[in-house]
Amino acid sequence: MRIEHVAIWVKDIEKMRQFYQTYFNASVNDLYHNPIKKFNSYFLTFTDGARLEIMERADIQTGHPGDSLGWAHIAFSVGSKEKVEELTTRLVQDGYACTNGPRITGDGYYESVVEDPEKNLIEITE
Repeated sequence: MRIEHVAIWVKDIEKMRQFYQTYFNASVNDLYHNPIKKFNSYFLTFTDGARLEIMERADIQTGHPGDSLGWAHIAFSVGSKEKVEELTTRLVQDGYACTNGPRITGDGYYESVVEDPEKNLIEITE
């Protein structure tokens, strides 16, 4: 058994698609649009086969501020400490917030935590 994909509601689907394509090398399917439900989605596929579905619907526009129950973050392993530092630096230089790290965590990960365009947390791990 494996997780087939995870999904997240977003406010700006095109901005989020571009972010994950640019920084995390996601490949993207064609936009799915359901005019009756006013629903749009993309499946983003990463090099190891993991998939993230980004979805938007006009009536879903608010999230949970700060810490709340539910999903906390998504983590991407980039293969080395140097790559963690390089990607973190690139994201910060391009205006995205780094909320933690790069550092070695208490459970032994070398990681940084950055925010995507809609402030969802992304761990970038070794």
